[in-house]
Amino acid sequence: MLKRKVSGVLMLAAIGVVFGSGCTINRNIMFRTPSDFAFDSFNPIGDVNYRIAPNDLISFQLYANKGERVMAVTAGTRAGGNAVSNGENNMQLLNQNNRFVYEVRPNGAVELPELGEILLAGLTINEAETALETAYSENYNDPLALLEVTNQRVLVFPGEAGVASVVSLVNPNTSLLEVLALSGGIRGRGDARNVKLIRRGAERQTVHQFDLSTIEGLQYANTTVQAGDIVYVEPLPQLANEVLADLTPVLSLITTISSFIALLSIVSGSN
Repeated sequence: MLKRKVSGVLMLAAIGVVFGSGCTINRNIMFRTPSDFAFDSFNPIGDVNYRIAPNDLISFQLYANKGERVMAVTAGTRAGGNAVSNGENNMQLLNQNNRFVYEVRPNGAVELPELGEILLAGLTINEAETALETAYSENYNDPLALLEVTNQRVLVFPGEAGVASVVSLVNPNTSLLEVLALSGGIRGRGDARNVKLIRRGAERQTVHQFDLSTIEGLQYANTTVQAGDIVYVEPLPQLANEVLADLTPVLSLITTISSFIALLSIVSGSN
């Protein structure tokens, strides 16, 4: 009788501890949204133009007469804001495409040769190229500016705890489906019906929700991702498994104590 009473009390206490404290049940799910959360509308065709942001690294080339190269080895700014002079140090600024790399400063401006500081943050690549061509037109005939953001990356959480990846956007037209494939696809626990895209906006981050479980989801799966995007596949809750994982150590303790009580009962009975 004593054994059953003690075991019952211990079991109730264990269950109370697990459910009362919450333990680790589904605590790995991020970016939760309430059932009435208003997701931002999304246009898979119109929302493809990336806007330059502070801390971006951009490669830059300038040509005159709509194609004649005029900018060779000139001064610039290395990533981190340190100025460099001409000569050997300038070669460190060249990437594999023989373009100089410049950093967008926290204030959104870039310091370029001969031009000085110019505000580029918030502009699309095309808008920035047009702005640079206008600025350089004072010194060159029909300038042609070519601009590229070189450090574009997307964070992908494919729907399983402990699994995430940083995908570099080598192709400027990389799709949502492609970055999911590069990260290994949606994992077994991931919910294809609940894929969230968190995108950096001019005033705030926007949150979009896609259902990729049906063929209709292709209109979103084929949309172009942008640098700084977060792709989050929400994991399916695993209440039973996680409750069992939390209860297992407690149940082992209860079993040990029950065995000890039973042993005491046997010893007491023999006396």
